[in-house]
Amino acid sequence: MKTSSRSRFTTQDIVLMAMLAAVNAVLTVYLGPVNKLLGSLGGPIATSVTTGLYIVYGLLAYYIIRKPGTAAITYGIGGTIQALTGPVYGIASCFVAAACYMIVAEALFAFFRYKRWGTGVLMLVGGAMVPLWFLFAANMFGYTAWPTSVLIIALLVRILSGVLLCGLLVKVLGDALKRTGLLRRFALGMKV
Repeated sequence: MKTSSRSRFTTQDIVLMAMLAAVNAVLTVYLGPVNKLLGSLGGPIATSVTTGLYIVYGLLAYYIIRKPGTAAITYGIGGTIQALTGPVYGIASCFVAAACYMIVAEALFAFFRYKRWGTGVLMLVGGAMVPLWFLFAANMFGYTAWPTSVLIIALLVRILSGVLLCGLLVKVLGDALKRTGLLRRFALGMKV
């Protein structure tokens, strides 16, 4: 089966994915302690506020590049880099989270046939990436000991964070980058 040249990744695509993953890994180094502080101040619901920031990089790569497999590669690179930084939450969490995000993002963009890139779709994907990882995290980090009401509120806050701090932020950042002209060689920056 031949792959069309439009769906093959260019060196620029791969460099962009790696750069976004690296920036996220650095951001994660700083978000981990912030989340621990939020946890001590406001418990599991307070730590849920930042969830969208952890996943923004892969969705931003997808929005810019728009090729099947973008999430798999970007989150895969991101999980690997995060694991190498000595994450606060453990190495296994880096890979499990990355796998959860890539599965959901790839499935949703395949469902939309890689043709829908509006704000609503990005917000949907940003929110939809949260529950699968939350299910794994609840078992890995003992969230199951929380009262059911706290679990539900924390999940809802995390989904809202995914919608706003991932989905909406991706739209804003991507469109701002497009206006600079830096993305002319990527799908987002090409004139249709």
